[in-house]
Amino acid sequence: MADNTPMAPIIIKRKKVVAGDGHHGGAWKVAYADFVTAMMAFFLLMWLLNATTEKQRKGLADYFSPVVPVNRVSGGGEGAFWGDSVFAEDVLAQNGTGATMLHPGELDKANGEAGETGAQAVDQSPEQAVRDLMRVLAARSGESMSQLRDMPHVVTRVSDMGMAIDIFEMPGAPLFDPATGAPTQRLHDTLAVIVKVMDIVSNQVSVEAHVPARPLVVARNPVWDQSTDRAQVVQVRLERIGLAPDRILRITGYADRRPADPGNPMSLRNSRIVVTILRDDV
Repeated sequence: MADNTPMAPIIIKRKKVVAGDGHHGGAWKVAYADFVTAMMAFFLLMWLLNATTEKQRKGLADYFSPVVPVNRVSGGGEGAFWGDSVFAEDVLAQNGTGATMLHPGELDKANGEAGETGAQAVDQSPEQAVRDLMRVLAARSGESMSQLRDMPHVVTRVSDMGMAIDIFEMPGAPLFDPATGAPTQRLHDTLAVIVKVMDIVSNQVSVEAHVPARPLVVARNPVWDQSTDRAQVVQVRLERIGLAPDRILRITGYADRRPADPGNPMSLRNSRIVVTILRDDV
């Protein structure tokens, strides 16, 4: 016999979980941490204002300035740099050997690891000084030095006096007009590139002119006058291009006495102009 009794309905009750009130949550902890941090910063600032000098405060302000991230005037420290800038002449970094001054006293000389008699200054050789000069020119003048090296009639070399730039005459490409003695466009363009290179440094300059020997013995050999005139013409042209006149230390005409090709004194290669960027100690 079937049971016709109706079944009780099933009721599902979903309980909504509500978070606790504000004072029971964790937001107040964040606010309290911010308050404590602000108070720490405030008391730290007050302590710094009372414990530092004006010079040190200026260094701190420069350090945290968003406009000038690295200040060249004040370092702000009193321990390592005594409040001066690391860019100052008398606060250069020391490695234990030598000294930072150009003319240091006995008390200013760094002793190094070996004591007072251990480290001794070693003078830089003239050749090394010239090579350093060439590296500076190559690094700073880049394109101009590359142009010089690409010119087939130009050779750069290290000499006893400095960095020498030889400008040679080549067949069909003279440096001077045979009729008038005026410099050709080829020589002018070469000197213009050399002036760009020399503008990078302030070293003094010397100009030399060399000519080949004459095939015949004559009563008055013109090689001396010719070489001297060429040296003077190059000097005038360098100044017109833009080289300061006080940088030219000397001009010399060597005639045929210092040939580039000693085996053939009458070779065209002996006809050349030598512009030397002199060392600082010359």
